[in-house]
Formats: sequence, C-alpha cells, structure tokens
Amino acid sequence: MLPAKINFYTNLWESGLLFYKRTGIMESQTAILVTELKKLLNGGGAHVGFKDAVANLPFNLLGEKPYNLPYSIWQLVAHIKIAQWDMLEFSKNGAHQSPKWPDEYWAKEVIPKDEETWKNTLKQIDDDLQAFIALLESSNIYDTIPHGDGQRILTEALQIADHNAYHIAEIVVIRRLLGAWKSS
Repeated sequence: MLPAKINFYTNLWESGLLFYKRTGIMESQTAILVTELKKLLNGGGAHVGFKDAVANLPFNLLGEKPYNLPYSIWQLVAHIKIAQWDMLEFSKNGAHQSPKWPDEYWAKEVIPKDEETWKNTLKQIDDDLQAFIALLESSNIYDTIPHGDGQRILTEALQIADHNAYHIAEIVVIRRLLGAWKSS
C-alpha cells in the first residue's frame, strides 16, 4: 500500500492524464515528445551522435587504451551495443533475460577480431536503435511495461539516450587523447 501522500499525487497525476486523454491534448503533446525523443536518440543538437563519434576511426586505434583509462573504444562500442539491445528487448519481450551485470555487458577483448566484426557491431547498434524508435512511435509511451517494475517506454527511451550519450562522450575523449578526433 502506498503512503497517503504518494497515493494522493499518483491519483492527481492519473486524473490529469485522463483529462488530457479526453480532450485530445495528450495526443499532440505526446507526438511532440516522441519527436524530441527521436532527435535525442539519434544524436546531434547539444551532443555528438554515435555515428559521428565513430566516423573515420582507424581500425588500429579501436583497441588502444590511453593511460589510466579502463576501456578501449571497442569495449565502449560493444558495451553500447549490448546495453541498448538489452533495453530494446526488455521493452518488447516479457521473456527476455538480461545479461549478467557487469560481466556480460562488457567485451572482454580489447579489440574486435576483424573489421567485419566492427562493421557488424556498428550496424547492429543502428538497427537496434531504429527498432527502438519504431517501438517508441507505435507504443503508448506512458503505459508501464507489463513485465517491468514500473518502467515505461518513455523511461527506456530516456535511459538509452542518457546511457549512449555518456559512453559516446568517453569515445570522443579517447579519440582526442589518441589524436584521432577532428580538430573543428
């Protein structure tokens, strides 16, 4: 049972949502929010997007770990792939089993085995992101995910954007330290 104060705010929130749903305001506001979430997920604006962060990156630098940094660019990219895939699958599949944290969220190899693995990983990240965006567009982003603990598609969208932005920034920093970042 929720404490009375929390229950009051929950009821107030739900009654406000009901008003917006009945008047049609909710649909237009949701459409605006989904559009902004898509921009955030695709990168750009105030942040470097994933594609720009890895563009023209020499393969031989993927396994480099600058002094005192725990991960290579490859390990960060592989982590983004695994975590984003996990959030996508969690959002759409009640039978999904998340990888074991932290061991199964990070590549043990410092560098991909070959350039094909690198290219396939980049493609998988983009494919999963586009699949999540399609889910975002086709879902009620405010409904709780039935098999979750209160998460919503909105929650997962914000988490993917936040998580990716954090690690994309790390990729850019490593590129700068390796002298492999654009100067302008």
